Amino acid sequence: MNTPSLPKQFALDISHSPKASLENYLPGKDLALISALKNIAHSWGKSSSEVSSNPLNQRWIYWWGPEGSGRTHLLEAIENAAKNAGLEHVALTPSEPTSWVRLEENMSSLAQSNTPSVITVDDVDQLDERLVGSLFRILNTVQASKALHIFMAGSAAPAALELREDLRTRLGWGLVFQTQLLDDDEKIQALGEAAKARGLVLSPDVLPWLLSRFYRDMPSLMALIDALDAYSLETKRAVTLPLVRELLQPK
Repeated sequence: MNTPSLPKQFALDISHSPKASLENYLPGKDLALISALKNIAHSWGKSSSEVSSNPLNQRWIYWWGPEGSGRTHLLEAIENAAKNAGLEHVALTPSEPTSWVRLEENMSSLAQSNTPSVITVDDVDQLDERLVGSLFRILNTVQASKALHIFMAGSAAPAALELREDLRTRLGWGLVFQTQLLDDDEKIQALGEAAKARGLVLSPDVLPWLLSRFYRDMPSLMALIDALDAYSLETKRAVTLPLVRELLQPK
C-alpha cells in the first residue's frame, strides 16, 4: 500500500491546537494508568501539610509501550497539569543533556521544599551512559523526598531495558503500566474528539478512509488532523474526501 505523506511545502499552524491533557487522552485499555495520573494531579491542589505522608507509589510512575501508544502525550499532559497547578516542573529528554545538569544542581532545594515539584523523563530506553547515571542519582533523591514527583516513559518494561541493572530495578520502585495501541474504532473515536476540540467538522467517510489509506499511528494521524484544520481554514472549505485527497496529493 502506498502511504501518502503531508505536502512538505504546506506550513502547519498548530498554535491553536489543544494542549495535551489527561482529559483529551482517549484511554482505551489504559484506564488504570489514567486513573492513577488523575488522582495524583488532583492531589496537587491539597495543602502542603499533606506532602509529609505522600507515598512513593503516588509520586513515581513508569509507563512503557510501542511508538504511537500515547507515551509522550501523557508526559506532556502531566507537565501541563503541573503548570496549571503552579508547580515547578522539569521535562527531561535524551536530546537535551543540559536540562539534566541544571536539574541535578537544583535537586537539593526541590527535595527540601514542602511544595510538590514534577519531573518527567521521556525515552528512558535511549539514555546514554552519562544520563543513565544522572537518572540513577535523581531517582535516589526522589525516593528520599516527599515532595518530588517523577513520571517516566520508555519503549519496554523495566526488566527488558538495556540499561544498568540498578537503574532497571529502581524504575520498578513505583507504579509501572503498559500503554496500549488503540484499535481502529478507538482511533476513529480519538480522531473525532480531536477534530471536535478544534471545531473541525469531518464528513463521515473521512476517518475510515484515512485509516485505510494513511499512516495508522496516532501521532501521524493527529498531525493530519492539524493539517486538515489549517487547510480547511485556508481554503474555506469543509473537510470532505475531495479536500483530504487534495491535501495529500503530492505536489
